[in-house]
Amino acid sequence: MRFYYIFLAVFMAGSLCAYSQNTISGSVTTTQNKPLDGAHIHIEELHAMSNPDGSYKIQNIPAGQHRVVISYIGYKSLDTLLYITGSTRLDAILKPEATQLQEVVLSANNAVPKNVIHEQKLKTETIEKYSNASLGDALKEIAGVYTLKTGNNIVKPVINGLHSSRVPVISNNVRLEDQQWGTEHAPNLDINSAGKISVIKGASALQYGGDAVGGIVLVEPVKVLKDTLFGKTILNAASNGRGGSISSSLHKGAEKGWAWNAAGTYKYMGDREAPNYVLSNTGNRESNFAGDVKYIGSDYDLSASYSFYDATIGIAKATHIGNVSDLVRAINSGRPNVVEPFTYDINAPRQEVQHHLAKLNFNKRFSDASTLSVQYAFQHNSRKEFDIRRGAFTNKPALDLTLVTHSAQADWKKETDALTLKSGVSGSAQKNDASPDTNIRPLIPNYSKYDAGVYGIASYAFSDSFTAEAGVRYDFSKMDASKFYQKSRWTNLGYDKEFAHFITGDFGSQWLTNPQFTFHNISASVGIRKELDNGMQVLANASLAMRNPNPSELFSDGLHHSNGTIELGDLRTDKEKAYKFSATLLKSNGSFTFEATPYLNLINNFIYLAPTEIEYTIRGAFPVYRYRQTDALLAGLDLHTNWKIASNWQHNFSFAYVYGQDTTKDQPLIEMPPLNIANTIRYTKENWHQLFLELRSEAIFKQTRYPNNNFNVDLPVNGELVSTPVDVSTPPAGYHLLHFNSGITFNTSQKSTVTVGLSVLNIFNTTYRDYLNRQRLYTDDLGRNFQLQLKFNY
Repeated sequence: MRFYYIFLAVFMAGSLCAYSQNTISGSVTTTQNKPLDGAHIHIEELHAMSNPDGSYKIQNIPAGQHRVVISYIGYKSLDTLLYITGSTRLDAILKPEATQLQEVVLSANNAVPKNVIHEQKLKTETIEKYSNASLGDALKEIAGVYTLKTGNNIVKPVINGLHSSRVPVISNNVRLEDQQWGTEHAPNLDINSAGKISVIKGASALQYGGDAVGGIVLVEPVKVLKDTLFGKTILNAASNGRGGSISSSLHKGAEKGWAWNAAGTYKYMGDREAPNYVLSNTGNRESNFAGDVKYIGSDYDLSASYSFYDATIGIAKATHIGNVSDLVRAINSGRPNVVEPFTYDINAPRQEVQHHLAKLNFNKRFSDASTLSVQYAFQHNSRKEFDIRRGAFTNKPALDLTLVTHSAQADWKKETDALTLKSGVSGSAQKNDASPDTNIRPLIPNYSKYDAGVYGIASYAFSDSFTAEAGVRYDFSKMDASKFYQKSRWTNLGYDKEFAHFITGDFGSQWLTNPQFTFHNISASVGIRKELDNGMQVLANASLAMRNPNPSELFSDGLHHSNGTIELGDLRTDKEKAYKFSATLLKSNGSFTFEATPYLNLINNFIYLAPTEIEYTIRGAFPVYRYRQTDALLAGLDLHTNWKIASNWQHNFSFAYVYGQDTTKDQPLIEMPPLNIANTIRYTKENWHQLFLELRSEAIFKQTRYPNNNFNVDLPVNGELVSTPVDVSTPPAGYHLLHFNSGITFNTSQKSTVTVGLSVLNIFNTTYRDYLNRQRLYTDDLGRNFQLQLKFNY
């Protein structure tokens, strides 16, 4: 602990010397060397407009790496990273809009962007702050995004109450196929490989698919359009887990010719700790790499990329309960059954995950207004889940799945002064293999899946202040599986008559079946964007999305070892149909900015997982969760404000509320995020080595709307069986957390800097449990965590 006090003293003393502010200037022209009047230049929180001769200037820019966006309606935005160590000149030559399917123009004049989709983005500073964490942790800083956790290492985003298959993750324009059906399967993605992360809420981005019932997470790699070479290295150390990480990247940019990026990350963490005890077997390891190379010609570019994600994740031992008595005791006592001394060892239960993604992409500009993009991607995902086993099976996984996906797509875009047309086709072939070497019937069977889709989108600017957009998409999907069912289970599920045609073989106590399903889906979206007289904008969108049941929802049949539950799918599960209506009121100018988004999502055949009973197996007793369907209504409000109180002071406020209702049973939906409010106060002193001090408050209220899925079990008491309630439904109490974050930057040479950051999470070591943490029945959440970060820019 003395180290932290000594560092803090040095940190504060060092902030009292030196002065650093720089200027960036240049011109914005077309490829015909014509100046662009009114182009928008955006550098973090600083803005400027180009003059009639195309010139611009922005002053008081701190040294270091910054994301620079220069945009002009009808032209492809320059979106790049720039390393600034002194006054810099950046001349931008903007080309007609080409390959960026999701154009976002940050505009301070009266012209409205030609799209009607509102993206919420994470700043570079935020991405770097979560370098030692996960994508899900970072996304929580966006209003309306919550997290679904399994312990502390497995985190996935929840957008407006929806998660998993309803929230596709698009990495480098490729949809991640990484067994995302599981609630305890986090995206297989290294956050340090991202140059830009954004969220689109709702199903309106049809070029990425028609099944994004909740929304889409877009992760884009670093793009550098200036002839330069730079890199950065980030070192993290954390007290909770007694470990850390190192991430390093190098980038070579170019306007023409060769450009490339390379990045790698290594993480090493031991057992995490709650305020009052060690969370045994919760360490994790990661070894990740991402790289790409690109050749930029006069009217085309060709690129190849590859990424590799390798993680070993410990699952808390306290979540694997051997019998009902221990289960009830763990829930009622509020203390885990297993508490062992801290260790870096990761034993069973654990996950071992590897994900390879390789992509080839070709972009061709046929004219100033017409472009074509073609890409092929290959993904190989390996997932092994290890249970606590004995003898010869000690080191054998209880679940061993290999998922291979081939995908291809082509996207065409044509743009005139007022009209933008986009269309595309896509197709994929996927094969899942469940290894028989586990000697356990797999939770997910062998299957093949084939998908094909086509879409069209039209956007028209009726005036400088009004734009409308409409789109439609058709998707075809076919799934062909091979699965063994215990005859007793087959009968209990009522499959005897309805699915007798799936049976292909009789193996004593089991049926061999060949389930086949075909789906035809139509998705659509219509929206508008209107500039109001008072400098605000309003966006409105209505969309239809259809999502097919995933393999887990159809076929699950057995013990899910990574979370200690028995899960049962249903072959009768039908596709979801979601009708979403949303509006956003947006103000982006002035000292006070805000965005407010109310929404209504009506989902027919909503699929959910609910606890129903206890089942006894040779491994012990486990809760049984069944997939069910109902009609659902989700409504809510996301609100975010930013107030620049003074030159050095800034306040951010976020509010998110989701109302989830099972309209068929007239009861609340299970696992809806509770009301959450965040306040952040930030002090900055740019001429003190870009010092910033930040205090963040998170208030998570108790979820008072939940269904009662409790059940009774017979427990031995004094030699007699007594019916005892098992409370798996009641949400934990609300809680309030305070976090501190700070940073300071020093120039170490003319072209390099070092940034020192100190943060304290859960300052008061508050004991709490989160409603959407799948392990809340057994353990508390994380206690206080001191984090030290060193970032070297060079």
